[in-house]
Amino acid sequence: MSANDPEVRFDERFSDPGAGATPWETVREVLESAQLFWITTVRSDGRPHVTPLVAVWLDGQLHFTTGSEEQKAVNLDRNRQVALATGCNHWDRGLDVVVEGLAERVTARPALERLAAAWTTKWNGEWRFRVTAEGFAHQDGGEALVFAVRPAKVLAFAKGGFGQTAYRFDGDRTAEPRT
Repeated sequence: MSANDPEVRFDERFSDPGAGATPWETVREVLESAQLFWITTVRSDGRPHVTPLVAVWLDGQLHFTTGSEEQKAVNLDRNRQVALATGCNHWDRGLDVVVEGLAERVTARPALERLAAAWTTKWNGEWRFRVTAEGFAHQDGGEALVFAVRPAKVLAFAKGGFGQTAYRFDGDRTAEPRT
């Protein structure tokens, strides 16, 4: 296992007999190809805020954008803990994936340029951004902050042969497996 590979734990309590851990490569492919994620942030009064968004998996991190006045940006100003989920709405097939971690602003121009190119490529040019000093600008001129989430924990829920697998990364390896 390399330093970048997650620690993998299969949870038999929430899995069908005979099921096995979902390989990290399969989970990573879902993160790379997913067109929609649901992000959960926390409001100042502790209530969750959940909203859909598009994201890009690049360099082992999940990246997303938000306007500076949007609720998720306001929430992230106070609490950077997030969960991003993707999957399908079928109970008996597919793979649902949840990424937990801290959202960090991305402001370095080389990173922003790579991310802008990744967004353009992933959506065949439908999501185009211009790099600015603060993040991105949309084609229509609207500004967007850019965030990266380096996973602390990723959960994969296989369906139709149910299996639950947890992947822990660097900073979260001392914790006992919880789901």
